[in-house]
Amino acid sequence: MTMKKSVLDFWVGLFVVLGFIAVLFLALKAGNMSSLSFQPTYAVKLKFDNIGGLKVRAPVKSAGVVVGRVASIGFDTSSYQALVTIDIDKQYPFPKDTSAKILTAGLLGEQYIGLQPGGDDQMLKAGDTISMTQSAIVLENLIGQFLYNKAADAGGSKSSSAAPAPAAPSAASASAGAVASGAGS
Repeated sequence: MTMKKSVLDFWVGLFVVLGFIAVLFLALKAGNMSSLSFQPTYAVKLKFDNIGGLKVRAPVKSAGVVVGRVASIGFDTSSYQALVTIDIDKQYPFPKDTSAKILTAGLLGEQYIGLQPGGDDQMLKAGDTISMTQSAIVLENLIGQFLYNKAADAGGSKSSSAAPAPAAPSAASASAGAVASGAGS
């Protein structure tokens, strides 16, 4: 009887431990910490006019490969820009004239930093700043700009519709129409 109870206790304990490991894995995945890297890194600073929804621990990618993570996000009071510090794995050296932009994974996915290597023979080192940056595209700004342009076009077409329309098509357009109808038959 005690042998059966100890075997049952073992299996229950094993099930509880596996459940705890699964919950820990999901928590790390949800917190974007599942890819903890213990490789040496070097910190590089970036300045953006707008970072959108970029978060700490967001990936830094180059050619689709994760080469680092966002370490911190702050605000530069002298230039009134977002100051982002990224940690790049030392195994990935980048030229000094590398450019960075904030991209979105999919249409409405998470935002990440994309690095585009330059052609300089000098490499970035810890504490350097990447000066060529492109801010995040903010969906609300795009929609507002689109609506503003549509409203401006509608306002412009009202004033042009008051002008008299031409009475008859020109001879050139009439002959082009005849050629097009003849080519179709």
